[in-house]
Amino acid sequence: MIWFNSPRWAFAAICIAIIWKTSSFVALIILAGLQTIPRSLYEAADVDGARPLRQFLEITLPLLRPSIAVALIFRTITALQTFDIPTMMTGGGPGTSTTTLAMYIHQNTVSFLDLGYGSALAVMMFVLSMGVTALYLRMLRSRAG
Repeated sequence: MIWFNSPRWAFAAICIAIIWKTSSFVALIILAGLQTIPRSLYEAADVDGARPLRQFLEITLPLLRPSIAVALIFRTITALQTFDIPTMMTGGGPGTSTTTLAMYIHQNTVSFLDLGYGSALAVMMFVLSMGVTALYLRMLRSRAG
């Protein structure tokens, strides 16, 4: 297919497939967060004369911040560890333009049998995942307090 002849279009095709695959999970997390917001807050805002946009900005978004953070953490970690869709769609090509870190680790450990280097890369992926998660949690804490 012509999408996979160009690095830019191959990357776009992979992004579309991953977004399609994971959007339902993010929507489920956001829905769970929405269901925890008490209806009485919206009723009180109605009594005070707040318009729907104001209610969204002052009630919904601040109370959804933890749910959004959880969804963002999960999506970031799974994005760093993406292996299946790029492998099946392009195999890392054209060239190595769509090779992910997980694909590179797999290539070094399984295909090249360089277990030490592959293990070091896996540890680095773990450290990167933990660092990004810690950064998200620190940003969430700083805005909450």
